[in-house]
Amino acid sequence: MNGLEEIGTNPELPFIEVDVIAAATDNFSPNNKLGEGGFGPVYKGRLFNGKEIAVKRLSKNSGQGMEEFKTEVLLIAKLQHRNLVKLLACSLEEEEKMLIYEYMPNKSLDSFIFDKIKSALLDWRKRFEIIVGIARGVLYLHQDSRLRIIHRDLKASNVLLDEEMNPKISDFGTARMFGRNQSQANTTKVVGTYGYMSPEYAMQGLFSIKSDVFSFGVLLLEIISGKKNCVRYSHEHRSTNLIEHVWDSWKDGQALEIVDSSMRDSYPTHEISRCIQVGLLCVQESASDRPAMSSVIFMLENETKMPTPNQPGLITRRTFNGQDSSPSINEVTISMLDPR
Repeated sequence: MNGLEEIGTNPELPFIEVDVIAAATDNFSPNNKLGEGGFGPVYKGRLFNGKEIAVKRLSKNSGQGMEEFKTEVLLIAKLQHRNLVKLLACSLEEEEKMLIYEYMPNKSLDSFIFDKIKSALLDWRKRFEIIVGIARGVLYLHQDSRLRIIHRDLKASNVLLDEEMNPKISDFGTARMFGRNQSQANTTKVVGTYGYMSPEYAMQGLFSIKSDVFSFGVLLLEIISGKKNCVRYSHEHRSTNLIEHVWDSWKDGQALEIVDSSMRDSYPTHEISRCIQVGLLCVQESASDRPAMSSVIFMLENETKMPTPNQPGLITRRTFNGQDSSPSINEVTISMLDPR
């Protein structure tokens, strides 16, 4: 069973026969394909009772996919929160291994905030609700669940939206479980997505709840600006990424200039300014300076005095040659898995 015995004895996760899933997806028709995940294709399906589902199908002969499959099923089956996608069942046979999730009709957050037309459907009030919902989901993973989970790949495409546009964090294939007294860990295999990784994780393989906080901060700034962090922007005749652009604008007292123009004037300036400052606190270079998610939620929802952010942690893709200076903490060439 290639290490899947523990899944097979998990009492919290129902099993569905493969032929039932095949019927629900019209035999995995290309017309029902929703996309390609980290370990294989994802299909929309409809069960006999009319319930819509999303089916993750493990690609055959995928070694990394198998590890992600086991991690996801063993972790998420134990998690229950309104801002986490719900795993309904799994299907295991010799040649087929699948995870069955609740179906999210509005797809993922990135399909809205980075789309010029669809982004206009998200006014500030809805964006703020999405930001707080994601924060509550991350807090549950870090503090309130039976386990302590570090997601390690929090990003816009891993936040799904239900029919009411409520956010649900998904894709736990690279997540790691911590003991209650454990605060950080090292890995020699850095996996995740460029643009959302904290510097200490990308360069030293060091991850903790504070590396998730960094990813959340990037995501928050993307939701406010409607722009991707990994795209380059021009600021005073130099090229920057989104974090640098927001930092420079905030220092110049022009933070509101980064707000997505599709929201027009639908936002209270004091509230969105507070959220921008929270985002900058989350992406500070030093992990110890970043707030815990409980503090993030408090600052988002309350008029309170906040610390002044320090220099953000910046990772840029740059190839160094013999004539270049050595890379600093803020400037490093990294090669990593980018599933987008």
